Amino acid sequence: MSRAVLAPFEAYQKSRVTFVQTVAELATRPQNIEALQSAGVMALLRPLLLDNVPSIQQSAALALGRLANYSDELAEAVVSNEILPQLVYSLSEQNRFYKKAAAYVLRSVAKHSPHLAKAVVNSGALDALVNCLEEFDPSVKEAAAWALACIAKHTHELAQAVVDAGAVGLLVLCVQEPELTLKRISATALSEIAKHTEELAQAVVDQGAVPYLAALISHPDAQLKRQVCSCLAQIAKHTVDLAEVVVEAEIFPRILNCLKDLDIQVRKNAATCIREIAKQTTELAKLIVHSGGAAAIVDYISESKGNARLPGIMTLGYISAFDDSLAMAVIVSKGIAPLKDALINEPEDHLKAAAAWSLGQIGRHSPDHAKFLAEADVPSRLLAVYMLPESSKDLKDKAKKALKNIIQMCTHLPALEPLLQLAPNNILTYVCAQFAKVLPTNLEAKRTFVQSGGFQKIQEIQAEPGSKLREYIDEINSHYPPDIVNYYSPNYADTLIRRLEEYNQE
Repeated sequence: MSRAVLAPFEAYQKSRVTFVQTVAELATRPQNIEALQSAGVMALLRPLLLDNVPSIQQSAALALGRLANYSDELAEAVVSNEILPQLVYSLSEQNRFYKKAAAYVLRSVAKHSPHLAKAVVNSGALDALVNCLEEFDPSVKEAAAWALACIAKHTHELAQAVVDAGAVGLLVLCVQEPELTLKRISATALSEIAKHTEELAQAVVDQGAVPYLAALISHPDAQLKRQVCSCLAQIAKHTVDLAEVVVEAEIFPRILNCLKDLDIQVRKNAATCIREIAKQTTELAKLIVHSGGAAAIVDYISESKGNARLPGIMTLGYISAFDDSLAMAVIVSKGIAPLKDALINEPEDHLKAAAAWSLGQIGRHSPDHAKFLAEADVPSRLLAVYMLPESSKDLKDKAKKALKNIIQMCTHLPALEPLLQLAPNNILTYVCAQFAKVLPTNLEAKRTFVQSGGFQKIQEIQAEPGSKLREYIDEINSHYPPDIVNYYSPNYADTLIRRLEEYNQE
């Protein structure tokens, strides 16, 4: 063929190469996206996906992926330009480089919303992506696993579609591959599937994922440990049976080491996994405590700040809720101090509320439990939070419930006396009920109550006639001689002066 004929074809090919490579490069910078879209880049890239030059196909797919990754509007444009069916077709036909680029586009579209992920599923992408999990090249498997994770994360229907396409067993095989990035993204995909429902978590368990995931808890790579702990948490959270499957994989005490990991997200995900197990049954909570879990969680809360504390705070509450011995184990592990610290010092109300709830779970079992909390000045701190005008309704509710739990168990009266000064009447009702219950049987407490000024404070309370609070105050007064009651009444001095004036007049 003559040079004159070939030259324009070569120039055309060179121009196409230059065009797609330049667009792919421009698409890496957010400031260029709008201009590319205005220039009609989608319509120009679409035919290049069918180009007879593989490098042009790959660059076109890469450019589309970067555009779709930028915003859901551009991802929508990929769908409306009918690019997805072409990508799906190419996934089963083309070389590994193109498959990676095509999977990247599908992932970039699917990640934005359930609607866009559904469009990817409707294009027939699932079977093609699952087939890519069986490819020899680990980077193709990784690209496919990532796309599947982005589809599965949105809704349980989409996750179910991924399961029905046969992805789970292959993802479990990918977790066992030597490549670190493939392990990470496969664990992420399994986590995104398992999080939605018990049935989906069971599907992951049925494919034998848990032992392989559990074995990776001690892996040196922080990102992998994040995903593994997250996936185990998503499995364990649904039911007792699933939590037991996770525990039977012998994650204790190894997962407790993750609470000391250098990576903050590893620590948080490990604490979340422990929380999901702790909430299920007394037996599982006991297993955590016997493995040294209570002390490890206390250390974790003490060393953490902000939202990272939340799973640890909740874990102590769940453990303490089951029975008195477990609540005492939390006390012995010095759990009260960090919970009190969170109640006082955390700026966010939901963290304060969680701390209040957990403290209430510790204090509700017996007078001994309540005494530990009272001696740590927890009731006064709960009251302060309850009375703050800016506290959220949830925080006020949890603080009030915790206060009630502790007060109703507390027989150590000196610890309740500070509340007499500050508490509103609805809280004073619980406090006075305890005094009315304990004082009649404790002579020493009756004497101390007068000497400390507590008895006088009781007389100063403005209680409505016929109210529960009035009943409790009258009951307390009935255990003291009338002279003492009169002496400490607020108007006693006026009465004496009036009697003196009457006497002088006589």
